[in-house]
Formats: sequence, C-alpha cells, structure tokens
Amino acid sequence: MSTQLEVSIPVPKVEGASPHVLIVRAPYYTQIVDGLRDGAIALLTAAGASYEVLDVAGALELAATVRFAALGSRHHFDGYVTLGCVVKGETDHYEHVCREAMSGLTQVTLTHGLALGNGLLTVATENQAIARSGADGHNKGAEAAAACLRQISAARWLGAM
Repeated sequence: MSTQLEVSIPVPKVEGASPHVLIVRAPYYTQIVDGLRDGAIALLTAAGASYEVLDVAGALELAATVRFAALGSRHHFDGYVTLGCVVKGETDHYEHVCREAMSGLTQVTLTHGLALGNGLLTVATENQAIARSGADGHNKGAEAAAACLRQISAARWLGAM
C-alpha cells in the first residue's frame, strides 16, 4: 500500500482529537480504486488522521456498509470515505447503479448525520477514471478524504459530533 502520493490540495485542519476514518472501497476496477485509496491515505496521513480500509463487493454496497459501520458498536469512526468506480457500458445498467449508489450515500449521510467524503467515480471511459485516480495531483480519493475531514471539522464546530 503506497502513500507516497503527492497531496496537491490543501490538507484540512481538524480541531480536537485526531479523526479516525473508515475508507470503504468497491475495488471492481482494482488499479483505479487502489489509486483513489492511495490518494485518500496520503491526505489523511498528512492531516494526522488514522484510518481503516474495508472492501465491499461493488458500488451499490457502499452506502449499506457505511450504515453498518455507523450503527455498529465494534469500531468508532469520526467520518467515512467511499471509493469506487463505475464506467459507462453499452446498457442502461450504468445509470441505475450510479443513481442508486449516489442516492444511497446521500440518504445514509443525511439520515445518520455522518461526515462522508464521496470518491465514487462515475465516468464514461476507463481512461477518465485513470486520470482521476493517479498520483499527479488530480486524485479524487484525496479530494474525498479532504471533504470528509472538512465535514468532521464542521460537525465538531457546530456541536454535532
């Protein structure tokens, strides 16, 4: 697991205890999702956050897994980062998966008041996904981790966490 990725986006400062974050991955496109993971880990590490990584079967399982983690008592997480990739194919399956996966993540976040950074790529081509998951500074995994930390910071400031 490489975290030698250069973080080119600002690393959010989170007041209080170091955040503990769950990264939930749907690694169907392994190379792409590994790149997203590396970006997220690099940013979390730069922010002084701890993390754990959990793999699920696919994009549709991301929201349910975040919900399981939020409701479970085995581990405590301050926030969540979801990572995956859905590439448009020849059928309308892409539209259904993208819509339901994104809707599920939004629903679980709002219902349970969670800090979530969404790094689920929904792209027309695999090349587009590769461009968004590389080590060149445009890594959407790092951006999702930054969004998660900003949400943790906002929730703490507002007294919701």
